Amino acid sequence: MNSSYLYAALLGLSLSACGGASGSSTDSGSGGNSGPSPSPSPSADQIEHLAAGDATVAVKNSNAFSEHSNNLKGSDKIVSFNLGNDFFENPWVAGSASTSSRDGLGGLFNNNACQDCHVRDGRGHAPMVSATEDGTDFSTILLRAAKSEISADTVTAMHNGIMANVGDSTVGGQLQQDSVSDVQPEVELSVSYSDVTVSFADGHDVVLRKPEWHMISTYAAEGYDFDDDTIFSARVAPQMIGLGLIALIPELDIVALADENDSNGDGISGKANYVWSVKDDAVRLGRFGWKSGQPSLIEQAAGAFLNDMGLTSRFHQNESCMAHQEDCQLTANGNGDANEDYNYEVSDKILDAVGFYSAHLAVPERRDAYSDDVQAGKTLFNEAGCVDCHVASYVTETDPEFPELSGQTIFPYTDMLLHDMGEELADFDKDNRPASASVAYEFQANAREWRTSPLWGIGLAKAVDPEATFLHDGRARTILEAVLWHGGEAQAAKEKVLQFTAKEREQFMAFLNDL
Repeated sequence: MNSSYLYAALLGLSLSACGGASGSSTDSGSGGNSGPSPSPSPSADQIEHLAAGDATVAVKNSNAFSEHSNNLKGSDKIVSFNLGNDFFENPWVAGSASTSSRDGLGGLFNNNACQDCHVRDGRGHAPMVSATEDGTDFSTILLRAAKSEISADTVTAMHNGIMANVGDSTVGGQLQQDSVSDVQPEVELSVSYSDVTVSFADGHDVVLRKPEWHMISTYAAEGYDFDDDTIFSARVAPQMIGLGLIALIPELDIVALADENDSNGDGISGKANYVWSVKDDAVRLGRFGWKSGQPSLIEQAAGAFLNDMGLTSRFHQNESCMAHQEDCQLTANGNGDANEDYNYEVSDKILDAVGFYSAHLAVPERRDAYSDDVQAGKTLFNEAGCVDCHVASYVTETDPEFPELSGQTIFPYTDMLLHDMGEELADFDKDNRPASASVAYEFQANAREWRTSPLWGIGLAKAVDPEATFLHDGRARTILEAVLWHGGEAQAAKEKVLQFTAKEREQFMAFLNDL
């Protein structure tokens, strides 16, 4: 893959989310689509402030991630976007409810509305703790579960993109801590943290928080505890902007960056994750999710409806209840009271509308892209090697279905590849011991690999939601903390960052906060 480091890391930087306005952010109200307005007089060849090309919007307040692409025109498209927004934003209810278009929630679920995880279309957060109590707010984060002791044939199927993994025999592939009435939640979850201090060469210290996850199976007394070989994976809801543009990054451009065996000896591999597409009934390049486990936006949405909310669709027509969860299996189906043409809960029209909405959530314009400090920070970012994984720019390919997103020069800062981020950021067993890189976890992704997260919008994450946190499990409270958690292939880049002086740290963060 591409070379150097901080990349994926920043993966960490997947730096999600929201929170308290980064320096230049202002809350100017509703934030309508006012169109791009270049920062400090860019010259004709300065286009990077328009991070999503003509689709960029000039919004920097709490609604910065909730606008449609600036160049999306036509009443029919706006109607589709708004319809998708409605079903993304509003809660779903149990199948026994009187409503017919948004019922069928559960029996087991993580949350009852997409927007409640992707707060204002931004990223979620890891639970906060008090001085005396562990964190229990898992409303915007979930845990996956997969067995590590699997057959050679299963490993081969995962490597070939035919199978994602094998879920835990008690909870399946995802822990769901909530349920509709008369259904027993399958787990109790909490988290505690311990301090880890990281020191810069000039003596400046940053205190990080290391999570310890606590998972209890509520079926344990009935003989259904977690499997001894289950590996867990904590994942915060990511931000939603620019996903339609990411879908149009040419596959050849991504694959060209891969270097799975590190043939150039730069210490960085980079691996494309080829996964099974239920839509195409074939293996496709994975693009979405923390380990690139989904090949398309519509499949990502359908997977979230099923696993996060217990809602079936044309791609997943069976509920995710386990055989011993009889109350879950008896939950009222949300379909049938209004339409007998299909036997699932999210209609095709609604699923397609949510997919359209997800594809056209716009990327906000950068605020100060050409100032001296931001430009100096960009140079430091490149020299440290972050750019080797957080690749700056692409030109999207043409898709007649998405003309507004086609042919755009974009600046997402990602290589879309998997990277080993080291032991500290690895998936973990029930005793919180990190899994090794030899554990296959999600198609070709192992337990220590994460997709390089796009960095666009990261500087506005806390303007969108002040509680937003960073990295795949939300442990990082700030962007700098996310950088300092980087290990594995990003270790060398982090070591260079740790040599920065106070002034250089300021410039480095000025660049990241401007993205």
